[in-house]
Amino acid sequence: MATENISCKISFEGLNNTRDLGGMRTKQGQHILPGKLIRSGQLHSATEKDISVLSVDLALVVDFRTEQERVEKPDPYMAGVINLHLPVFESLAAGVTREEKSDAEAFAMVSSDPQKACQYMLETYIGFVTNDFSVSQYSKFVRLLLEPRDKAVLWHCTAGKDRAGFASVIVQELLGVGRDDIFADYLKTNEYLKTEVGRLLEIFGQNMGAPDEKTTKSLDYLFGAHEEYLAGIYEKVEELYGGFDSFLTDGLKICPDEIERFRRMYLAD
Repeated sequence: MATENISCKISFEGLNNTRDLGGMRTKQGQHILPGKLIRSGQLHSATEKDISVLSVDLALVVDFRTEQERVEKPDPYMAGVINLHLPVFESLAAGVTREEKSDAEAFAMVSSDPQKACQYMLETYIGFVTNDFSVSQYSKFVRLLLEPRDKAVLWHCTAGKDRAGFASVIVQELLGVGRDDIFADYLKTNEYLKTEVGRLLEIFGQNMGAPDEKTTKSLDYLFGAHEEYLAGIYEKVEELYGGFDSFLTDGLKICPDEIERFRRMYLAD
């Protein structure tokens, strides 16, 4: 029985959704080098032991959060590791960014209906490839990865599923990972964030009363990873660019020679 072709969860004391893309196989039969490309949720809850490990393994941390998120839950200092702020959104987005105000707006939203929450998140995801600012930031992210480094690059948002999740999709597409494996890796986030979603339900109960079935479903749409969100991105990319390969070259402005260099940097036979 074949094993799942997904990123490998790294065991940390305070971090639930930190994963190494190393080992993932491409359609061409190569695999991603381990210890080079790491996706994660927020680093604020890292313990001293976690920080010690990360300080040894990392060269660069790319933080996709808003400035307010960084103020409320700053990344820990790690000696010798560059921390770069590269926000994907220019302002807060309920259900995606996690400032206190954004969380309050997300909780207010779920008092309406689950389909509204689902549609809102779908439109937010589509914005990753239609909003000029977001596209330019993801382009900068790829160019950061094209800079040679001896140690790993870690990128993160808050949960590690939306902004950082799409960054992971871009990396996997650049390296030639199969579409089914990309979806499977994206959806695996739900397993690692069960505790976090449970905490959000608890906070909702404290603020607004015990959530009913409709509210619970809305919260799941807001804070979970759903296949239709990623499918929506691919549909929009197909509509605008004719396919993801063209989005890489025409949207992110990554030329074919750079894609080949990217693969030489991060793939092995």
